[in-house]
Amino acid sequence: MQNYTGKTLEEALQAAAEDKNVAVEDLTYFVTEEKKGLLGLGSSVSVDAYCMDDVKEFLFDYLGNFFMGIDCDLEAAIEEKNGGFIVNLNAENNAVLIGKMGKTLAALNTVVRGAVNAEFKKRIDVLVDVNHYKDDRYRKLTSMARRIAKQVQRSHVDAELDPMPNDERKVIHKALNNWHNIHTESEGEGFGRHVCIKYVADAEPAEEPAPEEPETPAEEPSAEEEA
Repeated sequence: MQNYTGKTLEEALQAAAEDKNVAVEDLTYFVTEEKKGLLGLGSSVSVDAYCMDDVKEFLFDYLGNFFMGIDCDLEAAIEEKNGGFIVNLNAENNAVLIGKMGKTLAALNTVVRGAVNAEFKKRIDVLVDVNHYKDDRYRKLTSMARRIAKQVQRSHVDAELDPMPNDERKVIHKALNNWHNIHTESEGEGFGRHVCIKYVADAEPAEEPAPEEPETPAEEPSAEEEA
């Protein structure tokens, strides 16, 4: 992430935008230093600034250096989506990158996200996939979640799923978001964090208050009584 300095914040951001050939609105920045001069003379503001192209370039460089270090040739395609990035890798032996039950890929995601977040001082949504393995995995998870949710609906007994990474837990939550009598929660810590599918009974309707009896009007006195 590059640093830019100007007499004012606006000037520093304008310099960053011109350098990166983007609009100021497309920048994310952090003020790193602010100097106050006497009577406004000598004042300056320094910022670290980046745009989404910087994140994409960092991902290419980081993954290139990472796999070069383990002597692994692969192709990488990076797609920007919904404010985050999807990285799809394709190597000669994709099974090695995925690992048993996707554990190697999950560990790779943890490492890459940590590097990106540390570099840009912000949580950025990054998903690393291998030859679209995650697409197939998401379909299987959705099918499994619906099957288990039906069992929970019938038995009224909550179910705990196996631990899984954050992106896969999101798939479960989304798949069952509008299911009747079903509520999902993530529980546990670290690599043991998992989804619980819980039964939620319908709320009992509130009892309606009994209707009030109409008041009986008082009888008017007869003419003889008035006399």
